[in-house]
Formats: sequence, C-alpha cells, structure tokens
Amino acid sequence: MAQDDPGALADQSNLSKLERVGGGSAIAGEIFGLVGKSQFFAEFSQDDISILAAYMEVYRAQPGEILIREGDEGDFMVLIVDGEVDILKKSHRAEQQHMTSAGPGMTLGEMSMIDGEPRFATCMASQPTTFAVLTRDNMAKIILDHPGLGSKILVKMVTMLSLRLRQTSARLLRVMEEARQQI
Repeated sequence: MAQDDPGALADQSNLSKLERVGGGSAIAGEIFGLVGKSQFFAEFSQDDISILAAYMEVYRAQPGEILIREGDEGDFMVLIVDGEVDILKKSHRAEQQHMTSAGPGMTLGEMSMIDGEPRFATCMASQPTTFAVLTRDNMAKIILDHPGLGSKILVKMVTMLSLRLRQTSARLLRVMEEARQQI
C-alpha cells in the first residue's frame, strides 16, 4: 500500500512550504498521458502507472518556489506533471547559474533518492507547476509489493542516470578540448 502519512517527508524538505494537492491516484490519467512525452514511462502500461501513482503524493508550486534545494538531503524524486522547473547550480562564486529547464514527463532528484547524498542542484518552478513525489520508502514498498514494476522503475532510473552521465561526460570532454585549444 501507499505511504500512510503523506506529510512524513515534509519535515525533510521544501515540500512542507508547497501546496499539497493529494494522492497520486487522482492524477494517474494525467501521468499516463505523459507516456509519449517521457523517456521514463516509455514501456509503462496504464496498470503500471496506476500502481505507481498510488505510491505518490501530488504538490503544486508557484513561480519562484523551490521544489529541491542544492545541498539539502533528499529521499525523494519528482515527476513533473504540468508546468516547468528551472535547474540551477551554484557557481564557484556561489552565484546561481541556470543549467536547464524541465517540463512535463521529466523526473528530478533521482540521484539523491537512490544514494542519499545531498542534492546536486536547486529545482525552482518557473511557472505554476504540478508534480508528483515518490519517496525512497515508497519505492522500497513498490519493490516488495510489485516486484515486476519495481524492477522496471529501477531499470528506467539506472538507464536515465547512465544517459545523463554519458551526456555530461561528452560535454566535459568538449569543454576540456576547447580549453586546451585556447592555451
């Protein structure tokens, strides 16, 4: 079953400051509508999404509100259902730099959910945004209650993280090559 105390993770995050809309089951149809827009849900059936949604909580953020703050501990990931989120990273001068933006169907915060390390970047709503939250505890419950779905979710997460690492490595190599050419 889904988490009994939906407010339990609010003490650990910025979520306590955001509007809680309700359980994920209420928006399972909207999440299923993201299947064509999201790499994460490419092989998920409507039943898979209905089960997953039952383990999620839904929140709403207004422009300028922070979903995830760089450096904070985190035990959840976010699925953007509607709206847009800016991903910001502090520079060596502690200035916020815009890295990219994320929209419907994209997930954020998977690394910290998996490894428990501090958040890598800040995620801030740039427009009214509805998002679903999956906690580490509820991911563990999915694995126990629905092993096939749990495996599918974990494989998707590992695949996404691997792709992001490859893209980042390629960008780093380009930057290093450009720097070498300037010397």
